[in-house]
Amino acid sequence: MSHPFKAVSLSFKKAPLAIRELLALDEAACRRFLNTLRHELGLADLLVLSTCNRTEVYYAADDDRSRDIILALGALKGRPDVGSFLPYFDLLTSADDAVQHLFEVAMGLDAQVVGDLQISNQVKMAYQWAADADAAGPFLHRLLHTIFFTNKRVQTETSFRDGAASMSYATVELAEELTADVASPRVLVVGLGEIGADVCRHLANSKAFASVTLCNRTRSKADALASECPGLHVVDFEAIVPALREADVIISSINCAEPFFTPELVRHLDVLSYKFFLDLSVPRSIAPDVELVPGVLVYNVDAIQSKASAALEMRLAAVPKVRAIIAESLVGLHDWAKEMMVSPIIQKVKATLEQLRLEELDRFQKKATPAETKLLDEVTRSLMQRVLKQQVLHLKAACKRDETEAGQLVDLLSDLFDLERQPTA
Repeated sequence: MSHPFKAVSLSFKKAPLAIRELLALDEAACRRFLNTLRHELGLADLLVLSTCNRTEVYYAADDDRSRDIILALGALKGRPDVGSFLPYFDLLTSADDAVQHLFEVAMGLDAQVVGDLQISNQVKMAYQWAADADAAGPFLHRLLHTIFFTNKRVQTETSFRDGAASMSYATVELAEELTADVASPRVLVVGLGEIGADVCRHLANSKAFASVTLCNRTRSKADALASECPGLHVVDFEAIVPALREADVIISSINCAEPFFTPELVRHLDVLSYKFFLDLSVPRSIAPDVELVPGVLVYNVDAIQSKASAALEMRLAAVPKVRAIIAESLVGLHDWAKEMMVSPIIQKVKATLEQLRLEELDRFQKKATPAETKLLDEVTRSLMQRVLKQQVLHLKAACKRDETEAGQLVDLLSDLFDLERQPTA
């Protein structure tokens, strides 16, 4: 693809969480960074995408500006040592590679959870910020709208987005299924390790629960997560028993050598209807015989992993179909990009013919009546459009066949209309 589109990517594939979190950007930072990249580095067709798994910049420039972008990112984040992070970045300096990568990111092919639903919405938000900053040119507009159309096809024509393909997704989906007939269900998450925190983020995006409460031995960790995910509540670990009584679903990811939830503890909760305990811990934090308490059902990590694995298999089976849909979209995008190559020459030919037409009209209209002048204007305009239409069709067809052939036609038109001597429109 003959467009100077490029990308700089810091993702989970190369960079550990400890590095990614140092360079992650919230919405306000993304907007500031767009402004810096556009006005200070002079880049165009800009898209800044930052999630928990990646921070990426897509841009158009004739030269590779990767290092400048990374240094600017370090300056924004107050990391003068950002140069030491360079090995963690992927630099995509060809348009074909950058476009392919953005397609795979937006579809969820490049996600930790294959088919991740959230990433497509995050790409849409990044595009909105680019549009707000007037940082998106014709190429990026066309590219993103092609991606959104492709995403709809993937959603409707494949099973790539079906089911919950990660432990955290599967846990939330299971909780939704278990409480489908419960009025205003309440969830309590106990233990906020990596998977517990991830479950909370998905719960925050779910509309199925009346309330979600967090409980962790270290209160500050729960407070930080609640700040990240508005709408979640926090309860002190010492007050866990009242919180357990109120909850319909208890999700536990406590790291402990012996089960924290015992039959004795659960019996004291006076279960009147059903309580669902979902155990994500290894070793288990919920004793198996807790299920002997009337009204209590326990689901362990194997049951949840089985649900996630089945969904993952289904998604992976759909990957070839997703790639085929992307390939079809790329063909259309390539054809459009090739046509854009000849757009300037078409505009110059139009401008040249229009100038000639107006000069000739000016010569004859002094001898013509107003009615004749109007007729001459209509006739010459129609003639010019017919001449142009044929040349434009030839150029566009040549672009699709062969760039060399298109170049030869451009040279021929340039000589024919003496375009080198014409001022640029």
